[in-house]
Amino acid sequence: MMRTRPLKVALLGCGVVGSEVARIMTTHADDLAARIGAPVELAGVAVRRPSKVREGIDPALITTDATALVKRGDIDVVVEVIGGIEPARTLITTAFEHGASVVSANKALLAQDGAALHAVAEANNKDLYYEAAVAGAIPLIRPLRESLAGDKVNRVLGIVNGTTNFILDKMDSTGAGYQEALDEATALGYAEADPTADVEGFDAAAKAAILAGIAFHTRVRLDDVYREGMTEVTAADFASAKNMGCTIKLLAICERAEDGQSVTARVHPAMIPLTHPLASVRGAYNAVFVESDASGQLMFYGPGAGGSPTASAVLGDLVAVCRNRLSGATGPGESAYAALTVSPMGDVVTRYHISLDVADKPGVLAQVATVFAEHGVSIDTVRQQGKDGEASLVVVTHRASDAALTGTVEALRKLDTVRGVASIMRVEGE
Repeated sequence: MMRTRPLKVALLGCGVVGSEVARIMTTHADDLAARIGAPVELAGVAVRRPSKVREGIDPALITTDATALVKRGDIDVVVEVIGGIEPARTLITTAFEHGASVVSANKALLAQDGAALHAVAEANNKDLYYEAAVAGAIPLIRPLRESLAGDKVNRVLGIVNGTTNFILDKMDSTGAGYQEALDEATALGYAEADPTADVEGFDAAAKAAILAGIAFHTRVRLDDVYREGMTEVTAADFASAKNMGCTIKLLAICERAEDGQSVTARVHPAMIPLTHPLASVRGAYNAVFVESDASGQLMFYGPGAGGSPTASAVLGDLVAVCRNRLSGATGPGESAYAALTVSPMGDVVTRYHISLDVADKPGVLAQVATVFAEHGVSIDTVRQQGKDGEASLVVVTHRASDAALTGTVEALRKLDTVRGVASIMRVEGE
């Protein structure tokens, strides 16, 4: 039997995502009511520019006083899609304290203060859901914290930023340089006017922190995530990758150590074999590869950004939270019982592709190989090309720690026969 009194929803933000949330709530009102067991009513929309025309939204619902809206006391669910740290953090906390559950798409805030927000939600017996914070429409958060709750996740490896994947895909498929590919991404609306958060890996790092925390039942903050952008990736890097049967992606990688006592989280460009499922992810799409004990290998794929895909994830959370509201229950909160150590990047073990500019003369390869051996880094393959006294030397290692590789490179730079280190790239997905 359906309850006639509607559940009231406050919407914080009415940009690309917020306006789409409001539209779906209106156009799919009957379906949402049937799925929830009660009507859902948009009770207020907090914005910064009230004079802007917002098609399909009653102007009487528009307010610039977001604090008053979340303090009303009759609000059942607050949907936060304004982004950033403040005022979002204060508004979400205030919403909990005044009786509302929260659905958020705020990856930056959750990566930085997720534990504190979960604590306030729990103290007030309210829900905090955030499927839309990672990978847009792709169901990922809920499978990790519910469907795989009985399993042991060992690795999460993924493309979680559509802008960077579009750029790297263009560089790979057309031979374009970084700037040319970025310009095209901007013209098509895939990249912001200031693309720093995307191309320098900040966006992906926030998502990696959230994924690692859920996957490993351990608090992982943004500061724990190693971050390296993709602005230095060149056409020469792609040529080297192709020679190895690889392509290059900006990856978010969250791993449990083999001894099970620690985890790492990192974001950086990496070569991955063309045979790996992530290698075929094209354009602005996202995909996340999950490896666990019982279920084995799972892959989640789809549009990772945009108004409609993100709103889809928001509405999915809204339905779940409203159902909980009606039943008087709450869904899963923070799970940090494992409290594993978050190890630094220096402890990460992987393969490396190093391109060196060297003098083209006898003995250079032997000198370079000696440096690798002295630092405990085993060489898998070497390729050397030389002309007119100059040469390039490409070394691919077996698995080694980041700290060992860093020491190796520092020693290589001191050799008279090494003119420079052209590029260093990790090799993942094997």
